[in-house]
Amino acid sequence: METKQPESIRNQRRPKGLVSPVTINLFHMKNPWVTAWWSAAFPGYGFIIMGSYIKGFLLVGWEFFVNINAKVNLAIMYSLTGSFEQGKEVIDINWFILYIGVYIISIWMTYGLTVDLNKLSILADREDSSVVPVKLSSMDICYLDKRVPWVSVMLSIISPGLGHLYTHRIPTSFFLLVKFLVIAYYSHLIPAIHYTLVGAFGQATAVLDPQWLLFFPSLYGFAIYDSYVNCVEYNRLFEMEQSRFIRDNYQGPGIYHAMKGEFEACS
Repeated sequence: METKQPESIRNQRRPKGLVSPVTINLFHMKNPWVTAWWSAAFPGYGFIIMGSYIKGFLLVGWEFFVNINAKVNLAIMYSLTGSFEQGKEVIDINWFILYIGVYIISIWMTYGLTVDLNKLSILADREDSSVVPVKLSSMDICYLDKRVPWVSVMLSIISPGLGHLYTHRIPTSFFLLVKFLVIAYYSHLIPAIHYTLVGAFGQATAVLDPQWLLFFPSLYGFAIYDSYVNCVEYNRLFEMEQSRFIRDNYQGPGIYHAMKGEFEACS
């Protein structure tokens, strides 16, 4: 720890987490290959996982626009069903070439950013930076406490975005809820569910739009995974903040030596 550096400066230089009315953001160790994989599953998801909202939302919007115009999902559907020639015919090569470049770069950027943020997380742990656990504002009250990870998973299954709302990740929550509504509308999911419930399975299949429907697996997978990880890491941040507070305010300077003497006597 840099003992010569004032604590106020140390917390600003290498913070561990931020509690705000909008979100709870923090540094924690991540596997770079996992974030890179999520960028491969859907460009932008890797940045959202790391709390880099602006980059993530821009790339997700870009993915929507280019994917729809290039008909990538439609080509994937034909390829998965063995209709490779139809997959080649349906894809728009002009849009697809634009898709490839940004797709690869987003994976590369996500991997590099994860490595850098892991270094900052290690430095913040070594500096033992403090976190303000409660934030009051005229818009909301945000605070750190223990939450149940599986509750966030169940809420995300009900509707992507609800699990992030539970963990006070409001930008991601709002974005996923809007994305879910858009995909459900354009894929005709609700009419398909209605036809399925009344036994008209042929109509349910016919009404679905596979180009939009194939956005659902990555949406649900990301919502469940990210809300669960956020909940686990928020619990760890809560424990770290509580531990630091108790140590600074209730642990006397001689407790370490007393505990050390008892340990030596027992051994």
